[in-house]
Amino acid sequence: MSNWTADNIESLEGNVVIVTGSSSGIGLEAARVIAEKGATTIVAVRNAEKGEKAIDEIKSTVEDTDLRLMILDLADLDSVKTFAAKFNDEFERLDCLINNAGVMVPPYTKTKDGFELQMGTNHLGHFALTAQLLDLLESTEGSRVVNVSSGAHKMGNIDPEDLHWEKRNYSKWKAYGDSKLANIYFTKEFNKRNTGSTIATAAHPGWTATELQRNTSVAGLLNNVFAQDGPMGALPTLRAAFDVEAEAGDYFGPAGFMEMRGYPVKVPTSDRSKNAEAAAKLWELSEELTGVRFDFGEKEKTANA
Repeated sequence: MSNWTADNIESLEGNVVIVTGSSSGIGLEAARVIAEKGATTIVAVRNAEKGEKAIDEIKSTVEDTDLRLMILDLADLDSVKTFAAKFNDEFERLDCLINNAGVMVPPYTKTKDGFELQMGTNHLGHFALTAQLLDLLESTEGSRVVNVSSGAHKMGNIDPEDLHWEKRNYSKWKAYGDSKLANIYFTKEFNKRNTGSTIATAAHPGWTATELQRNTSVAGLLNNVFAQDGPMGALPTLRAAFDVEAEAGDYFGPAGFMEMRGYPVKVPTSDRSKNAEAAAKLWELSEELTGVRFDFGEKEKTANA
């Protein structure tokens, strides 16, 4: 069987795709490919200047493409709400939502809404965003939600009684693992609760040299040995988003040693990620914390009542 590459992606003409955190790293590379394939590509970022630079960079190599900059700060639920309202007002379809943006091992910080930064950005912000775009996703046949996780989800062990590390001594790596485990739980529970045609998949980029690693001193030392470049790192995300044979809950990562590099294949998630009770509990807690809920099929139920 041949390696899966961006060449496997069919034309995306007429599609609308959101890529969060697409001003750099694998998000930028994914947006570039999606634009090349003809989709209307939403560069959803919190920094307008970086977003404009990303769009200019893509347009320097991709002609006649429809790229839109929209401001989104996932560490601020008001910003998420504003983004979703604007998108819902301007667009009539959403073929793929790629929840890519993230922060990695920063010093202990809280979001505007009082969440630990990594859990707040990497999971809760995307959770709230997806919920508020659900109607468009459900009304777009064959739509997909892609949650970008990490091999670090294997070190995650979420404490629902202390989600924001207010009682324990803060471990930025464990908190990062928790947020990435939350991405897997979100993916699994979305598919379990969903009543429509939208599916959720997940991916991890392996060891990819990106700006995300700016808070990790060891990354710079080892990148030359282990890291793959951005275009390769984006392939698992792209496969999770556009492989026509992908199924709900599939998780893609690099095929190489310890899933650090290589072409994307289906890879297993951790044993802990299969805890259905923990996934359901996190979902309910996430709805409570963000103040949003997923009304799967509610409109259809009402219409048929």
